[in-house]
Amino acid sequence: MLGARLARLSAATAIVAVFAVFGPPTARAASSSHGEDVVADVLAQGGEHSGDKHPALAEGAGSGGGQHAEAETGHADGEDAEKAAEVEAPDPDPQDLTQQQAIDNYIRSITPEASGANRTSAELQPYQLIRSLQYVQDSVVQGDHAAMEMQRYLLGVIDERLRKADQSVFDNPRNVDAALVYAMSGGNPDTLDLLAAKDRFGHFDNEVTTVLRAYLDGMTVRTQTSLDELLDIYAGTRIAAYLALIAANVKAGLNEEGSLEIFDRARLEAPGTIIEEAALRRSLFVAAKKGRIDAAVHYASLYARRFINSPYAGQYADQLVELGTDHIDVLGTDQLQRILAFMDARRQREVYLRISRKAAINGQADLALLAAEKAKELSDPSDPAPAALAGLYSGLASVPSEQVVEVDRSLDELVDMPLSSRDAALRDAARLIANEIIREPDPNSLTQAFSPSIEGQTEGETMSAGPAADDPLAGMPDDGSQPPEGEQLPTDTAAAAGAVDDEFRSYLEGQNKLIDEIDSLLAGNDGVDKP
Repeated sequence: MLGARLARLSAATAIVAVFAVFGPPTARAASSSHGEDVVADVLAQGGEHSGDKHPALAEGAGSGGGQHAEAETGHADGEDAEKAAEVEAPDPDPQDLTQQQAIDNYIRSITPEASGANRTSAELQPYQLIRSLQYVQDSVVQGDHAAMEMQRYLLGVIDERLRKADQSVFDNPRNVDAALVYAMSGGNPDTLDLLAAKDRFGHFDNEVTTVLRAYLDGMTVRTQTSLDELLDIYAGTRIAAYLALIAANVKAGLNEEGSLEIFDRARLEAPGTIIEEAALRRSLFVAAKKGRIDAAVHYASLYARRFINSPYAGQYADQLVELGTDHIDVLGTDQLQRILAFMDARRQREVYLRISRKAAINGQADLALLAAEKAKELSDPSDPAPAALAGLYSGLASVPSEQVVEVDRSLDELVDMPLSSRDAALRDAARLIANEIIREPDPNSLTQAFSPSIEGQTEGETMSAGPAADDPLAGMPDDGSQPPEGEQLPTDTAAAAGAVDDEFRSYLEGQNKLIDEIDSLLAGNDGVDKP
């Protein structure tokens, strides 16, 4: 128990010290998986000793300076020798030493081989550093966002370590696999090229490095066939899951069958890792694109249960909104609500708002109203913004309905609400349309021309009477044929035929202007804003 407590304290101290290098600790750092209450204690004490040199480091620096001064006794007295030592070998920055020691402590805390030998990061083998990177990346997708800074740092450390590594280092196959995993985990592709060029003993499989380099350069067409073969050759190895993820991405990019099965294979090779997280996101996209809604629901539910705290969950939310609007007829609102039920209330509300907005723009009134109502139920009374957005989107969907008067009043209440430019454009467009619907018509527009019957004249006589003097078609033959060539229409008839009602023209111009205004307000609103 005591040993576990000390290990926990050491890891927590290391994380806080390392993250302090990159900026102030975030709220996520306080809830890191390496300790909760311990981290708070370390943070409380961090300001007192931040400028002090570690006793062991101070002692080491002092002994080094003394030895150098002794070496200079033949050329200068003690004072001059001390000055020479300060010029030639200045004391390292205490802050840099503290940061490096914190990083080494952190790596040792998550790498069993390093902790046993008390090694520094410079002494670790590449495969040991890769294990640290994998641990950090898996922590990130599980919700420890503060570890992202450590991920960036480790990628740099591993890159430097691989570039400086002697060829004998790669006599160990684990280090060869580590170099390949590094390249497939967001590392520098040029480093893999360098290692392959320096390889004189055949440590690196030339086919693997060629395929990876082509994939990382985006030349997926050239690599597709080779990747299929490599999956069988390297099945069950340390790089199998990474190769499966790459092969599935290639097939998905080429719109070929079988990509979902390979994504599943990658997930089975590395459950609970960043590999599974990426595979689930990509699987949801591919399944929805191919219309395999049952499979898409399965992947969406798995992701919501396992990786909803991932920093990449925003992409998942985008795909879920597309699935919930474009395929709602097949998906159904009940299934959509079951998927969202795995999320916390805040995330559910955000997704419902985005679905409501997109559905309102697409004319899916029932879905927009349902999602807006769900978002209102999940809104916090202390924060009126989400409820206001829900009211806006439900209002958009209700404009072409019998409740247009109430909708117009509710939209007027949102005039002073701070909205994004895209939501403000939607609000203004909806108000404009609602105002036009409820505006009373001009009485003059209701007048129509009519021919009063003459008193004493029967209906038949009226119907058989000649054309009125102002009839534009007066003088035209009944059969619709043109008058003989050279014969002109009467002057008054021609004038009547060319006349256009000025009031009707003004009405048309006003309606065209209204349409132009609506189009300008909705310009650029094809996308969906995040609330």
